[in-house]
Amino acid sequence: MITRADKEQEIKLITEKFGKAKGAFIVDFKGIKVEQVTNLRKKLNAADSEMKVVRNTLAKRAFKDHPAIESAFSTSMKGTNAIVFSYGEVNATAKTLADFAKDVEVLQIKSGVMDGEALNDAKIKFLATLPGKDQLRAMFLATLLAPATTLARCLNVYAEKLGGGADAGTEAAPQA
Repeated sequence: MITRADKEQEIKLITEKFGKAKGAFIVDFKGIKVEQVTNLRKKLNAADSEMKVVRNTLAKRAFKDHPAIESAFSTSMKGTNAIVFSYGEVNATAKTLADFAKDVEVLQIKSGVMDGEALNDAKIKFLATLPGKDQLRAMFLATLLAPATTLARCLNVYAEKLGGGADAGTEAAPQA
């Protein structure tokens, strides 16, 4: 039997986790084996996320401090639910959940929230297809470097056409 103090502590813990998280997802884990849940928790931990099984009534009370989350999750809180808190990249968490749901078809991603915006199933699947932050940075850097690289190649070809080439600037100057 959970005491009132334990319930208040649990509500406070859930509220703090929502405050720190950049995004969150509601998943239905009914029918998943214990070793599969353990495997999912390890994968989520690698993605800077955590899964917490919560009682629906306590979660709904914790939503009161976060109105955007309350509007996104109020209809999803039926049955056996767990909340996945994403502290790092939200798309990495969505990708981990989507990949795991492909392997274990029993897992259902009910809904999500990111930056105060509710995410339905289609948005979560799209979010899971996006590249990570590091990959996006690399793509952006390549885009920035492309004109300079093309200019350097053109100048090198023009120098070779004039007879100089890449070795033209390396000759020693005559001594006086």
